[in-house]
Amino acid sequence: MDMLNVKINGIDVSVPKGSTILEAARVAGVEIPTLCFMKDKNEIGACRICVVEANEGRGFRIVTACVYPVTEGMEVLTNSEKIQKARKTTLELILSTHDKHCLSCARSTNCELQKLCLEYGVDDVAFEGFKPVYELDTSAPHLVRDNNKCILCRRCVAACKEQYVSVIGANDRGIDTNIGQAFNLKLNDTPCISCGQCTVVCPTGALTEKDDTDKIWAALADPAKKVIVQTAPSIRATLGECFGMPIGSNVEGKMVAALRRIGFDKVFDTDFGADLTIVEEANELVERIKNGGTLPMITSCSPGWVKFCEFYYPDMIDHLSSCKSPQQMTGAVIKTYWAEKNNVDPKDIVVVSVMPCTAKKFEIGRDDQSAAGVPDVDIAITTRELGRMIDRAGLNFVSLPDEEFDNPFADDTGAAVIFGATGGVMEAAVRTANAWLNGATEAIELEAVRGTMGLKQTTVKVGDMDLKLCVASSASAAKVVMDRLKAGNPDGWGFIEIMGCPGGCVNGGGQPIQPQYIRDTVDLKAVRAKALYDQDKTMPLRMSHESPAIKKIYSEWYTDGFGGHKAHHDLHTTYTARKKFNF
Repeated sequence: MDMLNVKINGIDVSVPKGSTILEAARVAGVEIPTLCFMKDKNEIGACRICVVEANEGRGFRIVTACVYPVTEGMEVLTNSEKIQKARKTTLELILSTHDKHCLSCARSTNCELQKLCLEYGVDDVAFEGFKPVYELDTSAPHLVRDNNKCILCRRCVAACKEQYVSVIGANDRGIDTNIGQAFNLKLNDTPCISCGQCTVVCPTGALTEKDDTDKIWAALADPAKKVIVQTAPSIRATLGECFGMPIGSNVEGKMVAALRRIGFDKVFDTDFGADLTIVEEANELVERIKNGGTLPMITSCSPGWVKFCEFYYPDMIDHLSSCKSPQQMTGAVIKTYWAEKNNVDPKDIVVVSVMPCTAKKFEIGRDDQSAAGVPDVDIAITTRELGRMIDRAGLNFVSLPDEEFDNPFADDTGAAVIFGATGGVMEAAVRTANAWLNGATEAIELEAVRGTMGLKQTTVKVGDMDLKLCVASSASAAKVVMDRLKAGNPDGWGFIEIMGCPGGCVNGGGQPIQPQYIRDTVDLKAVRAKALYDQDKTMPLRMSHESPAIKKIYSEWYTDGFGGHKAHHDLHTTYTARKKFNF
């Protein structure tokens, strides 16, 4: 590999030919500020915050570090007086059209623009002039777009493109440029899959999840309501980031303690719903194989992926498992089984779910998600929203003791825990199938479907057949898989797991927001997923069908067995072909 020698603020570094100044600076341990840059995704040099002085033998001149390649012997100054003034002027120009109501912004103290303004002493309006005013787009159930806070960095556009759907982009030109949908459509009138990947890369408060926490506070204050919360498998591996804890910290016990202190009547684990999903899904797969059902069967626990399928491959929705997601299954069981056992009217129960995924806000409003005649889940919030609730409740999260989930939904398995990582659903399903059909008593370690790659394949022995498996994460990877199926399934896949977000739930659109520098230099997906796999290794039960809670509910409630009439009524659902645009 050809290497080039460069000086960064007098520090000698050697970097591969083709490296940018930004990459060379990071090798030297120098961080150059950016606003628009996303490694390998949005390298456009648009914001001009990353400017530096570079000397290639003709004197120092200002260039953009994120796109300018280094040359042999180049000298770079990243923090000279001239550069500091240039960056400060750029920030002042950005602020001249920016909504500066920072105190009430969901991103306050976690805003990349705010941080840079603090560092460069930008605390007043230096430029006055034309300031466009935009109406908020609140049309979608999961997201609010506030273009008054948009800085035109186009990170959201890049994220949406990476997800294939590309429903947002730049409209108009010059001072009128704004980010939105084609033909000025509302977001809800486009084939947006609600994945929320745009929200986790936005450097300001221009894109945020629709905050539903006030609904929860109102329910908690209503003495007539029984308010029950459930938390998704991945939340334990990410919530700690909201309170400055290391990425990948498993905070399950502190999370439970915080939820109790907020005032929820019961704190249940969505891991129960994950185990329930596995036994129903494994049974459905076996039934399809035995009875000539539609194959390959594709998992249905990711609402972003399900919505993607309904929009872009409506003729193939028969491949989807009819199983509800763990969120919806848990809600359904709370409002049927638990409600009857505790003599509570389902109408008086408010089920709140804490999810890694903004698409869960869409999912709770889907048709055929009301086992008890009322919505299975009433309110879905993100990890970030729970973090804000904990702050509002005045809790010192880091110092909370570890507590356990409430029964009867506290007995989970390692198979449920790994649901939060790409490949986890597949591995959990194979563990149970391997036990049922091969008589295995130990949980299989399906290493071939682990890792953060967008597409993975393997083959396992299930009974007398070799079952070919495929795992995909991200809508772009889903497109690859579905196009292969439309081409006749030349790979011979029999069972497919698809997650709408890259890396699965640990990287969902509702997870804690990390600065872009961290996203560029740390594999969040891998570090967060490791926390889940580490917990799985230590658990006494690692196969879903071994869960005492699962055994109990089938002996007491779903007495006609897996996939029986009652289970099908409560735990399964239907899908619909969707129009891509509503003109």
